[in-house]
Amino acid sequence: MAGSLRFINPKTLSKPPGYTHVVEATGPGRIVYIAGQLGLDVGGKVVGQAGDFRAQAIQTFQSLKDALAEVGATFDDVVKLNNYLTDLKYLPIFREVRDMFVNTAAPPASTTIQITALAREGALLETEAIALLPAKAARAAARKVTSKSHKSKGQKKPKRK
Repeated sequence: MAGSLRFINPKTLSKPPGYTHVVEATGPGRIVYIAGQLGLDVGGKVVGQAGDFRAQAIQTFQSLKDALAEVGATFDDVVKLNNYLTDLKYLPIFREVRDMFVNTAAPPASTTIQITALAREGALLETEAIALLPAKAARAAARKVTSKSHKSKGQKKPKRK
């Protein structure tokens, strides 16, 4: 983790079910924002049968996991989740699936709201994530991206000062 992370549930607030009220991050590092993910396969189609919330939730969190891995992160680095459900009746299933991916001993801060519709017809949820990674990982990931982008363009890698 970058610097340090503290997961805090003040005694003056109600006990949260599967998330943390306050996550404090201090020290050097980088913040990674993952755009809202839907339960879509790699071809962009909604997974499962129509209305299969569990299949969509599993795919949503798998997509977040894959996006995090691309920058050298895991769900242990996630400090905030924003969740949008088309119906709060799915909340128990959502929590069950989420808990298969996040660190339940120190879960990220989280907000879940019900909305009338998502940008994709048939989508039942969308989740976005914010992760905090150490500065060392930031430099390594930046070098990896720089190397890939220069190799693909046939350019030399820039010299570090």
